[in-house]
Amino acid sequence: MPAQRALYLRVGALVLAGAALAIGFLLFLVGNNFGNRPVIYETYIRESVQGLDVGAPVKYRGVSLGRVTEIGLVSANYRAPQGEPFAGAFQMVLIRFDVNMASVGETAPDLEEAVKQGFRVRLASQGLTGLAYLEMDFLAADRFPVQAPPWTPRYPVIPAAPSTVAQVQTAAQTLLQRLEQVDLAGLIGNLSGLLADLRKETNEGDFSEVLNQAAQLMRRLNDTSSGGDLPSAVADIRAVAAEARALLSSRDLRGTLAGANQAMAEVRTAAARLPASLTALENTLRSARGTTGDLQADLGPILRDLRSAVANLRDTTELLRRYPSQAIFGAPPPSGR
Repeated sequence: MPAQRALYLRVGALVLAGAALAIGFLLFLVGNNFGNRPVIYETYIRESVQGLDVGAPVKYRGVSLGRVTEIGLVSANYRAPQGEPFAGAFQMVLIRFDVNMASVGETAPDLEEAVKQGFRVRLASQGLTGLAYLEMDFLAADRFPVQAPPWTPRYPVIPAAPSTVAQVQTAAQTLLQRLEQVDLAGLIGNLSGLLADLRKETNEGDFSEVLNQAAQLMRRLNDTSSGGDLPSAVADIRAVAAEARALLSSRDLRGTLAGANQAMAEVRTAAARLPASLTALENTLRSARGTTGDLQADLGPILRDLRSAVANLRDTTELLRRYPSQAIFGAPPPSGR
């Protein structure tokens, strides 16, 4: 019994030591993440999630922050509101993922504020392998607006943006739709008609006549250059240029130009003096106008007095003519009897 009891004691101590070592090793592995419980978010994607599996990394500009925890359909997790049909929102894919907030840091903005600034999540591919992962980044908020889901989410929602591949596919589909709407038959017909009209105009129309005239002109120029007229014309032009050069360098022309320059200088001087002369003339006219006004004011009374004197002289002359004796001797005028 004592030997058996000692054996049990050794086995129990060994088991306890192993359990302690296992717990210590486990604490060593999760020591950095102990107490930092990851936060679960969810998003809704309209495109295919082919290549994305549970456990795929969640990155922010290449930095791993978490992993994908669940992939499913929205219709399997939420129900449409009462009375509303099965809308397009319930045809999307639901993705839930956790984010280690210790890797994000304490200076990260609030989720609502970050979403307003364009914080979105989208699918991305890892090079040539084709393995997909979730990428979080800040995009243009006005380009990818937020649409509130018609259900109550169980976890905080980070809006999704279409991936680069989805954007390229959408642009290609839009281009194909526009090409389908183009009337290619009519366009080809119009182009054929335009080419026919151009060919006809080149062969028979005004453009053909212009081409013929240009060809004739080129032939005439070729004939002229090959004959003897062109060298003589060139010689005449050179002679005229030499005479013009000699005329420009002659002494008479230089003297004429010098006289013209002097005359222009005198004209500039006279033009410079003209404002002062005009000012003096204006002052003289103003003085003459004042003197004329004063003279008119002085001559007015003199003319009135002279007019009165002329009237008195006229009366005296009439009195002398009619009654000379009275005017001379002062006798009364003769009686009318």
